[in-house]
Amino acid sequence: MLLEIKDINVYYGVIHAIKDVSFDVKEGEIVALIGSNGAGKTSIMHTISGLLKSKTGSINFNGTDIAHLPAYKIPKNGLIQVPEGRHVFTEMTVMENLEMGAYLRNDKEEIAKDLETVFKRFPRLKERTTQLAGTLSGGEQQMLAMGRAMMARPKLLLLDEPSMGLSPIYVNEIFDIIQTINKEDGVTILVVEQNANKVLQIADRAYVLETGSITISGSAQDVKNDPRVQEAYLG
Repeated sequence: MLLEIKDINVYYGVIHAIKDVSFDVKEGEIVALIGSNGAGKTSIMHTISGLLKSKTGSINFNGTDIAHLPAYKIPKNGLIQVPEGRHVFTEMTVMENLEMGAYLRNDKEEIAKDLETVFKRFPRLKERTTQLAGTLSGGEQQMLAMGRAMMARPKLLLLDEPSMGLSPIYVNEIFDIIQTINKEDGVTILVVEQNANKVLQIADRAYVLETGSITISGSAQDVKNDPRVQEAYLG
């Protein structure tokens, strides 16, 4: 098991945001975490990547309990998050943003190879290497954030709302690229997404989060066919 989360509880002051959540991600999978706004999806992502701390339980990644590691140490283990809202370095060029993704590495030849792979996955970025990231469209910034994450050679990629605010054309493109990164680059992916219909088409398994608790889980197809999911998320 690449990622195993057991009995995590997260609080914001007195608010109990995540309640006894347990789930896992096997190597090679795309796993979707769906739920409405405020269900706690981003809180779970932030807890996995060390930005929030759970009062209880464990977060086992690749054989190590990372629950108590400081956030800055977690990427070294190969767990990389693309945050909601992209958070590219707007005053830096596309190339500088991508180089920042490799800041923990010093294998220059391999970095150069990975840069070529990123440009193959995201041809638009290659055309815009000298452009300031802040001048890119929303879809291009999402591609840059994902490309920057790929430069860190992730074993597990956490994607938080990758399609948020994007035009339908970009949404389709981003989901195609997520599949390619999983299948061709061999990266395991945990994706939080409000567009349940789209993400359930590409995921292997899925979990549904409601007010901080997991209420439904199973294969993506089973979750998609669940009447409760159809009514609440698929219209």
